[in-house]
Amino acid sequence: MTWERKIFRRVYGPTKENGQWRIITNDELRTKYKSQDIVTVIKIRRLQWLGHVSRMNETRCVNKIFEGKLEGIRGRGQPRLRWINNVEDDLQKFSVKCWRTKALNREEWAPIIREDKAKLKGP
Repeated sequence: MTWERKIFRRVYGPTKENGQWRIITNDELRTKYKSQDIVTVIKIRRLQWLGHVSRMNETRCVNKIFEGKLEGIRGRGQPRLRWINNVEDDLQKFSVKCWRTKALNREEWAPIIREDKAKLKGP
C-alpha cells in the first residue's frame, strides 16, 4: 500500500497551495483515485480463485497441486507460509466457517465474496 501511494504521488505530482509546494495527503489521493487499494483487490481475487480451484475437477493439474501433499522431510526452522495460510487468515477475519463445503457450491460462495468486498471497502 505504501508503494501504491508512492506511485500515485508521482503520477499526480505535488500541489501548489498559497505559493508553496506540498505533497498530496493520503485522503487527497483517495479522492482523486476513486478505486480500491491494491491489497483489497488482491484479497478479493484470492478468495475468488480459491472458490474456482476448489470446484475444479480432481483430475485437473491445478487441483492436484492445491490438494496435494509433499513427501519427504522438511528442513529445520519454522515452516514457510503457504498461499492457503494467507487465504484462511482472511476467511477467519471475515468469520467464514467450513469454507471448503461452501466453496463447492457457487451459489453459496458468491454471497461470501460480495460480503467480503463490502467489508474490505469499508465505510
